[in-house]
Amino acid sequence: MSDATNQVLEFQLGDETYCVSIDYVTEIVDVGELTSVPNAPPHVEGVMDLRGHTTSIVNPKVVFDIDGGDPSRIIVFDPEIADDEQGAVGWLVDEVHQVSQVDPENVDRSPTSDDVDSVRGVVKRDGGFVIWVNPDAIRTA
Repeated sequence: MSDATNQVLEFQLGDETYCVSIDYVTEIVDVGELTSVPNAPPHVEGVMDLRGHTTSIVNPKVVFDIDGGDPSRIIVFDPEIADDEQGAVGWLVDEVHQVSQVDPENVDRSPTSDDVDSVRGVVKRDGGFVIWVNPDAIRTA
């Protein structure tokens, strides 16, 4: 992580607020009709057509073991930046909040879970916390 201020997209999963670097995000869309994929991993909800491209839709709540909430939006990640050879991937999220600036001084990078690859750190903000996740950690396979 550089020493410069980072822009992140904040979103809701269950009762918690999470964020990802805005550099990974190509668009945010409403949840649409998904086509199931046989024998897909449990976190892969299906695929959908976004502007003529097949996009795999995953549920990060399954990966992070989060309960509650109803997905209403999909955050679509750039496959080139997210280093995903399988094409575009979208995450089902309950709500998208805002794009905000994160000062590196406000990020606690200490390990917060057993899966240190998926969490970049915890952002301290306004008396609360925002969990900064790494979209590279959730693959479609």
